[in-house]
Amino acid sequence: MTARVLVVDDILANIKLLEARLTAEYFDVLTAMNGPEALEICQRAKCDVILLDIMMPGMDGFEVCRRLKANPETQFIPVVMVTALDQPSDKIAGLEAGADDFLTKPVSDIALITRVKSLARLKTLTDELRMRSATSRDMGITEELDYMKDRRIDNGRVLIVDDRKSSYERIAKALKVKHDVEIEIDPCEAVFRAAESDYELFVVSLNFKDYDGLRLCSQIRSLERMRHIPVLIVVEPEDNARLLRGLDLGVNDYIIRPVDSNELLARADTQLRRKRYTDMLRSTVQHSMELAITDGLTGLHNRRYLENHLQTLVNEATSRGKPLSVVIVDIDYFKSVNDTHGHDAGDDVLREFSQRIKSNLRSVDLACRYGGEEFVIAMPETDMLVASRVAERLRQRVAEREFVIQDGSMSIPITISAGVASLSHLDDSAEQLLKRADQALYCAKRDGRNRIVADAA
Repeated sequence: MTARVLVVDDILANIKLLEARLTAEYFDVLTAMNGPEALEICQRAKCDVILLDIMMPGMDGFEVCRRLKANPETQFIPVVMVTALDQPSDKIAGLEAGADDFLTKPVSDIALITRVKSLARLKTLTDELRMRSATSRDMGITEELDYMKDRRIDNGRVLIVDDRKSSYERIAKALKVKHDVEIEIDPCEAVFRAAESDYELFVVSLNFKDYDGLRLCSQIRSLERMRHIPVLIVVEPEDNARLLRGLDLGVNDYIIRPVDSNELLARADTQLRRKRYTDMLRSTVQHSMELAITDGLTGLHNRRYLENHLQTLVNEATSRGKPLSVVIVDIDYFKSVNDTHGHDAGDDVLREFSQRIKSNLRSVDLACRYGGEEFVIAMPETDMLVASRVAERLRQRVAEREFVIQDGSMSIPITISAGVASLSHLDDSAEQLLKRADQALYCAKRDGRNRIVADAA
């Protein structure tokens, strides 16, 4: 994949070296020789990854990173600290400044390209989720999520999959400082544990005695439940071929033996932070999608969803030769409820009626608020006779118990009328089906209300 990479270093030779390596892999490369210039470029250009030197005169890399992460417009750009400093304290300082990854000079080609590709892929995914979330926010459905609100990551649920005791004990010791860690020595059993538990990170060794660790990574990525859980692999030095294969399979990050405890913890924290943020984005997008097709007052699907989905039900029923019925329900004299008791009481009635609909339908039936006090119920694989019986049962459930309004201070009687229609021709459309049900409803209201009328077509 391609991406726009900003290289920041005060030494021209370093810039030229990284630029040549990245350009050879078809990345679009921008360069800056100091902190202020880098900040200005990030402000006006859309960068996907930043390679940032730490030791620069004036504004060092730590300060540049802090400013990038404090700016809502640039805080989502992955930052890789590139430095000759290899002390654990330096990596911790970079992490606290907001760095997403580290590369130590001299930078190997494998480390450079794999880190950049992994972060660019992640940036693309995050940008898509953020764009969808922003649409929801602009509509007033959701609020802004702050990626940098809490940089501290604790209590991550981590599964280590490794059959070498000396190895998994060292890894577990490093991670248990902050996280909840479990160990599985059997990679086949790990798949079942992973599928049944709520882990946030997998740490997988690629050097099992009698098993290919890449196969486990592939299985994790192939299962829907685990597809978004980050995988950090532990590899041997110079095992570049398997490392690259792992990244192609969707592995998120790697660490090379001998494992440095501080680096491991930093990389685990980064993966957990990203996962929790993207989980929030996905939840926000899912919530906004549900709101877009749900009636806010009753919790039933809205008219928009019905109009889009009913024709699909019609097409399926027609192609399979199965029945399909629709019921349009109207609350009798609903206007008088609002006029006599107020609109809050009317809302109470609508909410309670929706609950009675839900309790009297099958899970496969589709109930929607069509508008005002009108509701539509679509019943797959249900003929006219059965649909009429279901509608009659609902009518009885509504009439037999009064509706509580005004915070329980009083109750009022409510009745409903309904029209039922079923597919009768191969060329029936959703619009025709609704029209016939509506005509039957008109007959029910004309004939005195509190009754069910079936379409005679």
